[in-house]
Amino acid sequence: MLIIPVGSTEQHGPHLPLDTDTRIAAAVADAVLERVNGAGGADWMVAPPVCYGASGEHEGFPGTVSIGTEALRFLLVEYGRSASSWASRLVFVNGHGGNVEALAAAVALLRHEGRDVGWVPCIAADADAHAGHTETSVLLHISPGDVAVDDLVPGNTAPLAELIPAMRSGGIAAVSAVGVLGDPTTATAADGERIFAEMVDGCAVRMRRWHPDRNGMLR
Repeated sequence: MLIIPVGSTEQHGPHLPLDTDTRIAAAVADAVLERVNGAGGADWMVAPPVCYGASGEHEGFPGTVSIGTEALRFLLVEYGRSASSWASRLVFVNGHGGNVEALAAAVALLRHEGRDVGWVPCIAADADAHAGHTETSVLLHISPGDVAVDDLVPGNTAPLAELIPAMRSGGIAAVSAVGVLGDPTTATAADGERIFAEMVDGCAVRMRRWHPDRNGMLR
């Protein structure tokens, strides 16, 4: 059975690497593997990550490369069809919110075709939206040498619901000049360890239960 991390290549403010979402998804997948391997006789493997996703809202900043929702959906469908020829069960571990539409559509189709496929999000309670306290803390825990701590600056800390109308027309650049939604200056490695553990626990529990909803997200 196969775990596939799915991330993105996009700006994460002046202080985090472009592959932040991919790093988090891959690290969560590796940690989940230790929890689920052998459980109930299961034999899981982790695949190399899918490093590009649907990140159009970040294209106002250099470094972002988005393949868009439709291309990502096609990629995931063909990935699932191919891998299912030898793996009995697949789960995509998603590290980027912009990928959700493509994942839901792709996994729903794969399941409709009779394949045992699901997906799980890397989420934590009370997380901020992008490159703020949450992601910066996690990177300080899993990849501290790649956080430019001298470049930490607060972004827009307004609730995401208030920002979405402007973001729909102008992307992240319309609401944050630095490409950050949240405040990374408060981030700590200790918080990152706690948040990361919450992500891993959530994914592992969902995978053990294996109760996909109609779009294949494991509950």
